[in-house]
Amino acid sequence: MDQIITLGEFIIQKQGDFPYAKGELSSLLSSIRLAAKVLNSQIGKAGLVDHILGGIGTENVQGEEQKKLDVYANNLFINSLKARHEVCGIASEEEDKLIIFENEGGLNGKYVVLIDPIDGSSNIDVNVSIGTVFAIYRRVSPIGTPAVTEDFLQSGRNQVAAGYVIFGSSTMLVFTSGNGVNGFTYDPSVGVFYLSHPDMKIPESGNIYSINEGNYAHFYPNTKAYVDYCKSIDKSTGRPYSGRYIGSMIADIHRTFLKGGIYMYPKSKVAANGKLRLAYECNPMAFLMEQAGGKASDGHQDTMDIQITDVHQRTPFFAGSKNMVDKLNEFLKG
Repeated sequence: MDQIITLGEFIIQKQGDFPYAKGELSSLLSSIRLAAKVLNSQIGKAGLVDHILGGIGTENVQGEEQKKLDVYANNLFINSLKARHEVCGIASEEEDKLIIFENEGGLNGKYVVLIDPIDGSSNIDVNVSIGTVFAIYRRVSPIGTPAVTEDFLQSGRNQVAAGYVIFGSSTMLVFTSGNGVNGFTYDPSVGVFYLSHPDMKIPESGNIYSINEGNYAHFYPNTKAYVDYCKSIDKSTGRPYSGRYIGSMIADIHRTFLKGGIYMYPKSKVAANGKLRLAYECNPMAFLMEQAGGKASDGHQDTMDIQITDVHQRTPFFAGSKNMVDKLNEFLKG
């Protein structure tokens, strides 16, 4: 029988990947693991309890209607991360301002976390997969002082860890610490994440494209041309490709990781910079993609090389199998 490895054991085994850390990063990842387990329990009660489904009548900083689950998940991750005293601050999709921890533990925290607590929360009302995505950076401000804006506006290349949790038919936590990508499936009967997808690799090519074609009329000509290319017939390349679009970014990208393909959220005439946020959606996904042998770009440069100026900055985002992203870039640069 193959050895069964838990997420906790895996984190301890890989602690040597971080010679500058003395257990802090392991503790930080454990806090995310704990929050994910609590959140999984609540999501499983959707439809049975009132505090999960529906909206609360307010908008977040993005101008999007806040769901009850958005607020619950946001508070859950904030409290879980603060309790471990490894984090000096958090940037969240649900918060207009940065969250700076100025207690003693926070001042001495070595890391900042950028997080989208719930991606695709509108889908929970119809029982579609949703998720959490996060990026972890070492702070650049002096330890012992409050975190500053510059801690959160670092290049995507500076990420020390990133990952996502997908809540679907099973719950999985997928993360990288710069040494490959590994996936862990949650067993609710014992409350443990087990290593189920070691050393994940995305195929170099695929036959699935994922984009909201309902926005086709608003796409720019080069984007339309690539979508038409995906739908055109060419038996030598396996086209036409299959179109698959769930509408939950994490769910679409998770499928892309496992089966290959390309995920696209382009700029358009109604979304000049696309919809997705660079800091806490695109950069962590790009880190995972590159570590799994895939690629992520804005159509002109690698996502993690984009200059960041605002924590809620948006960017076009294309990610998936390397050959497919390269072909898309040819269309967008043409």
